[in-house]
Amino acid sequence: MNADLIKVLFALAVCVVMLVRDKPRMDVVALLVMIALPLMGLMTVPEAFAGFGDPSVILIAALFVVGEGLVRTGVTYQVGEWLLKKAGSSESRLLILLMLVVAGLGAVMSSTGVVAVFIPVVLGVSRKLKIHPGRLMMPLCFAGLTSGMMTLVGTPPNLVVDAALKQRGHDGFSFFAFTPVGLSVLGLGVGYMLLVRRWLVGDQNAAATVISRRGLSHFIEEYQLQNRGCRFRVSVGSPLAGAKLETLNLRQTHGANLISVERPGRFRSELLQPAGKTVLREGDVLLVDFFAAHNAMEFGVKMGLKRMPLRGHYFMERLNEVGMAEVAVPPESSLIGKTVLGQHFRTQHGVSVVGLRRNGAALRTGILEEKLKMGDVLLVAGPWKAIQKLRGQIQNFLVLSLPAEMDEVAPAASRAPYALVVLGIMMALMIAGAVPNVTAALIACLLMGAFGCVDFKSAYRSIHWQSLVLIAGMMPFARALETSGGVEMAVNGLTTVLGDAGPRGMLAGVFALTAMIGLFISNTATAVLMTPIALGLAEKLKVAPHAFGMTVAIAASAAFMTPVSSPVNTLVMAPGRYRFGDFVRVGVPFALLVLLVTVLVVPWLFPVR
Repeated sequence: MNADLIKVLFALAVCVVMLVRDKPRMDVVALLVMIALPLMGLMTVPEAFAGFGDPSVILIAALFVVGEGLVRTGVTYQVGEWLLKKAGSSESRLLILLMLVVAGLGAVMSSTGVVAVFIPVVLGVSRKLKIHPGRLMMPLCFAGLTSGMMTLVGTPPNLVVDAALKQRGHDGFSFFAFTPVGLSVLGLGVGYMLLVRRWLVGDQNAAATVISRRGLSHFIEEYQLQNRGCRFRVSVGSPLAGAKLETLNLRQTHGANLISVERPGRFRSELLQPAGKTVLREGDVLLVDFFAAHNAMEFGVKMGLKRMPLRGHYFMERLNEVGMAEVAVPPESSLIGKTVLGQHFRTQHGVSVVGLRRNGAALRTGILEEKLKMGDVLLVAGPWKAIQKLRGQIQNFLVLSLPAEMDEVAPAASRAPYALVVLGIMMALMIAGAVPNVTAALIACLLMGAFGCVDFKSAYRSIHWQSLVLIAGMMPFARALETSGGVEMAVNGLTTVLGDAGPRGMLAGVFALTAMIGLFISNTATAVLMTPIALGLAEKLKVAPHAFGMTVAIAASAAFMTPVSSPVNTLVMAPGRYRFGDFVRVGVPFALLVLLVTVLVVPWLFPVR
């Protein structure tokens, strides 16, 4: 063992200890690595910082932005709604669909982001079906991890291995090279979860870690809005067609409180914020609130409107665009002593007052004509953008509570068709190999911005900079291990331990070692360290390296065994009310099953002889 190798192993040991302790943060550890290696004389400064220019790092950053585009346009939210609709009241059907949908979405965007999006969906359906959230959170977690095995861009370790193969002069993986293994693991995972879900309950008596905010359904119940919402289509010949809202006086003459206007568009209906200058057209769909049921019938007949179905209570089906909030009247407000009608709320603030609570009790009648008092609480409804602007109107009222659904609002919902087209273009370019993967992802980023799916602020915020710095900072370690003879030593050690086990036995050994290292450090860092060892082992055995590289990638994603093995596991621990032992009890057997699938399927895809 030479002096350089001793330095590298010492630095690696210190690095692993810091990553396990999570002190300092993992990106700080990576920066320390880039500083230490040149100071120790193991490489030059340009070599230590070369990771920041690696195409795989740029590709991963670009994929974060593409995933953000899918979230901001509401694509993931719509998928969640479809999931709930198709699952109905069947827990088994829900579990199967949940795992399939999450794995499918995670194949083209961050698995951590997908799981984060679906956690509130799963909590909501758990309440609806009256089942413990733990029965669904672990399947959600395992599907998120499995999604990384579905495509080349499913998770950073896949890209790390692909880049290492190309650097050694080999062909990289195709876009769907991982798919047969991923589908095998996904099918196995669905069956496994259907069998073990009875043991996923965790602590039955544990209190929820986070007190959930009230949602729109709570507001609807408290203010008794269940039967007040109506939808009308402006028919041909209706007196409303071509009329300006300011000339109609709908609230005064008909008790009709216009919340919003749906206007048919090329791809989907556009939701308009009603204003005095808004001119109604034939085909527009009006979302109207009525304080009295008979007013709705009279209004529809008199105005020649066609009554449209309203799914769910009030306007819950449009909760991605229309929302509600509670606002209080402060002591110095100019609203005191004035009526709601006299304040022209919709004209001035873009929202309509649909409820009034005084001394803790919601008023049932006369809300629009009631003179406001200090401390009154108004329930307002309207587009989310208008509701967000209320926070700046502190002179006249204070925003008391915003519903939990506001966190799920897609600010660029109208751009959803464009986001799907951009995703399709990126995948087509990657599959066809027309341009390098990093170029295809950057093209997708620019198109997401050009079509308004993301803006600069959200794009930069979506990038997980810690992960990128970690990847760039750990890459010099892989180079240092090779130049100092560390990779050769590890290869010789594996060969000695496994003896005459053959290529499949070697694959099993590589999988086990990768999975064990992944218990202590991130799967990306594990892939960076293990890839040169696995490829070096393939070269010594004089077999094709792709099977060994893919084994490292699959094992790095098989982080099922502890709650700290992956951010995905950590995310579901609290809402699923799990303990550390729950992951060990369920995750270790499944990791062994994934090892078996890998050893059987990978050599079939990439022959090792």
